Amino acid sequence: MAVRDAQRSRVYDAEGLVRGMFDRADEFGARTVEVHGSHLTLPIERRFASVESVQAYVDRVLALNWVRARWDGAARPVTVRARAGAQAAHYETAGSVLAVPLHAHGTAWALRELVILHELAHHLEPERSGVAPHGPEFCGRYLELTDGVIGPEAALLLRTTMYSCGVRIA
Repeated sequence: MAVRDAQRSRVYDAEGLVRGMFDRADEFGARTVEVHGSHLTLPIERRFASVESVQAYVDRVLALNWVRARWDGAARPVTVRARAGAQAAHYETAGSVLAVPLHAHGTAWALRELVILHELAHHLEPERSGVAPHGPEFCGRYLELTDGVIGPEAALLLRTTMYSCGVRIA
């Protein structure tokens, strides 16, 4: 029996807001944002140009000592492939495949670090049934990856935005 993914839209809403803040920081060069009364200096979010560059990034993240020590799934390699359409990136459990849309309509919205870390958080899900794909456990993994790879400021921004959108985090 499939578990209802009750937080999916709230997680996507929070991510959209955070990606927008990073986009505005890149566009206007203002890296400091105010979040719930705190001033954060946003780190640089890596962007990618190709499937090959995403693959190299994924391989490097999964090879990090702390990632391997934290999640058994880091030992399973991920294959990155181009995805038709521009709607969404996704992770395919069968075969450990990360499918990412490339440039479409003048944008490459999915060729960015936050999106790739989201999909890696799916890959690192322990092998067990009964857990919602975007449930509290997933969100905790995603935040740990964001904190350790992009930086604590990005993780704080993502965490507070998730809470504001009603996301539960383990």
